[in-house]
Amino acid sequence: MERYHGWADERFGAVADAFARNFADFPELGAAVAVYAGGRKVVDLWGGVADERTGRPWEQDTVVPVFSCAKAIVSVCVHLLAQEGRLDLDAPVGRYWPEFARNGKEAITSRMVLGHRAGVPVLDEVLSFAEIAAWTPVIHAIEEQRPLWEPNTAYEYHGHVFGFLLGEVIRRITGLTPGAYFRKAVGDPLRLRAWIGLPDEEMSGRARLVEAEGRPGMPGPEHLLTRMVTMNGALVFPGLDEPHGWNDPALLGMELPGAGATASASGLAGLYAAAVTGIDGRERLLTPDTVTDAVREVSAGKGWLGFDAGARWGSGFLLDSSFRPMPGRRSFGNDGAGGQFAFGDDEYGVGFAYVANRMVGHGDARATRLTTALRECLDR
Repeated sequence: MERYHGWADERFGAVADAFARNFADFPELGAAVAVYAGGRKVVDLWGGVADERTGRPWEQDTVVPVFSCAKAIVSVCVHLLAQEGRLDLDAPVGRYWPEFARNGKEAITSRMVLGHRAGVPVLDEVLSFAEIAAWTPVIHAIEEQRPLWEPNTAYEYHGHVFGFLLGEVIRRITGLTPGAYFRKAVGDPLRLRAWIGLPDEEMSGRARLVEAEGRPGMPGPEHLLTRMVTMNGALVFPGLDEPHGWNDPALLGMELPGAGATASASGLAGLYAAAVTGIDGRERLLTPDTVTDAVREVSAGKGWLGFDAGARWGSGFLLDSSFRPMPGRRSFGNDGAGGQFAFGDDEYGVGFAYVANRMVGHGDARATRLTTALRECLDR
């Protein structure tokens, strides 16, 4: 019996074949892939189980936590504000948020944050779950934080701080938190099924995450990586069903703009397609000049912790690399800890997204297989 549903235009049949092979070759539970080309949806496939406890099937519009794919939502909003002349990415953050400009952070710009170069990948202050959900305590902690290195001299992944720091810049300019601004400016007008802060009415239909057997664990609680991912232990990871884990409605419903988005495959692919070509007959969100600015390499190579995963970063987005292969030099995207991945490319005119609820591993091969198939289709 077929384990997936949907359709793909004949030109993109290789993507459908790769999606089917994922269910045969990997411990896939539920998943979906969507592709837009030239502003038109050309692949929309889904299959498997959304909730392993009940056997509820994955549907066309099923949403799932997509972790750091949230950074794309924040970054698109930041670039929109820059494009409108409301934000200078190379001006000090303190121009828009005066209280930020102290304790060695006076020269930090939004671009440094977008490129993970600001020196604030983690906070010293230990905040409770309720304080993180309240937003303002996190902002005060960022104001008091001293950079771990001289800003712009090194880079390291900024995890949750990325979203809160840029999110507060968005709030200072627009009066709206980043999740609310995204829905007003982009999500609602384009009817995209993607949120930072999942609405209550969407909770029951979401896919529930499960851990794949043998998934690598986290280092100890004092390790910088663990502190980044858990906000000093306030958020449970990799645990999923404990209070404050990633299946907890209380967590999914609050704004965690660095890693807390929930989306469908079509919602994420539609966001990137809207950015690079426009969808539903609308103009593209990001101009060619804005995309050129976003895909200029800002960070690559060995990070502050001493690791080099092969990633390349533009302003807010992963770029084409061995770590995350994409079609070409104008591709830009973000991935998530569950294996989710989405990107856009205005040279090829595509938006792509793959989402799944079995967390095999960060950077696992499922999405790469699909993007390889897509590239073959585009090059024909």
